[in-house]
Amino acid sequence: MSDGDFPRYETDRADGRYVESVAWLHSLHRDWQPKLAFDPEMSPEEFGEWSDAVQAKVRELMTLPSPPPQPEPVMVSSEAREGYELQRWESFPEPKLMVPYLVLVPDGVDAEHPAPAVMCFPGSTASKEAMAGEPNFDGTPPPKPKHWERNRLALRYAREGLVAVAVDNPGICELSSKIMPERYELSMNAIWIGRSYESLTLSTKLPILEWLKAQPYVDEKRIATAGHSLGAKPALMMGVLDRSIAAVVWNDFCANWRARGVAMNLHRIAVHQYVPGFLEWFDYVDVLASLAPRPLVITEGGRTREIEPIRQAYELMGASDQLEVAYYPKFADPASRLYEDVDMPEGLDFDEYFKYANVDVEEHSVKYEVAVPWLKRMLRVGIGD
Repeated sequence: MSDGDFPRYETDRADGRYVESVAWLHSLHRDWQPKLAFDPEMSPEEFGEWSDAVQAKVRELMTLPSPPPQPEPVMVSSEAREGYELQRWESFPEPKLMVPYLVLVPDGVDAEHPAPAVMCFPGSTASKEAMAGEPNFDGTPPPKPKHWERNRLALRYAREGLVAVAVDNPGICELSSKIMPERYELSMNAIWIGRSYESLTLSTKLPILEWLKAQPYVDEKRIATAGHSLGAKPALMMGVLDRSIAAVVWNDFCANWRARGVAMNLHRIAVHQYVPGFLEWFDYVDVLASLAPRPLVITEGGRTREIEPIRQAYELMGASDQLEVAYYPKFADPASRLYEDVDMPEGLDFDEYFKYANVDVEEHSVKYEVAVPWLKRMLRVGIGD
């Protein structure tokens, strides 16, 4: 497809109005200014107020429940592994709900020798077992899709001395249903009662975070979140909602989702990605920027001009050294990013959009060679207390 082939919403009316409903909505998205977008001209004091406002709005949009007190998590099994212990736990975040999770505790870590910890969230259809390098939850051999070895992030962190916790995404793997295995119904019916898929994933993971903080073998001041692809979102949102989170690993590319929607003519994305009202207030770039000055790594780059506000936020807070941005190997050399200085046209398909966003789709995977040593540095693993 050449640039001249991109379809665009247009109108031939003299008043510039659109008769096509979706064309009008597209123009609304194109011209929209989020109410809590990051402003690089703000002062450090104003940044603090803005960050507080982002946190408050995220909490509101996530529509998190306030259930009555629930039972404490229960460990159902533990097994020795080479260099660590694998524990299987059950959490009870809401009435009638059980959420299983895995904990990998390195050898030598105990109440007298507490260690940093990291909560690990897999990509879209991957499992907590895959992140831990374990067989499926039902005991069948582990699947070996593309990049399966790279994506064992919890296992890699445990082998480096961090307590690693792995949790499934809602409706996936052990949390899936034989009657209704797809996430569409889960997401749409959650929205219908005022929640969303993002709300569900946070409501299952935040209670596990509170449990993790209370474990005597965990240094509660050195707890991080790390997510791959779909799992990057809860890693970010937990960092925003709980400022005790010491670092966030965003293992994905970075993009302005509204700009992506405009470039792709509002082409549908998976319904589990939508959070009602989200783009009215900010985009994911803004939310990432609000983490400053706490450590953040972006492991798969993205469109550099859309990453720039995040850099500006960290510079504003005097924390440039707390932000690391790595690109896909294919785009590590700036000369290979052919569309950096070109405005993104409208009417792109997925393949064309990813060219403009510096995304190497076939290599979308955990970039452990970036994420693991970076987090060890940020949490001072092996550098003393």
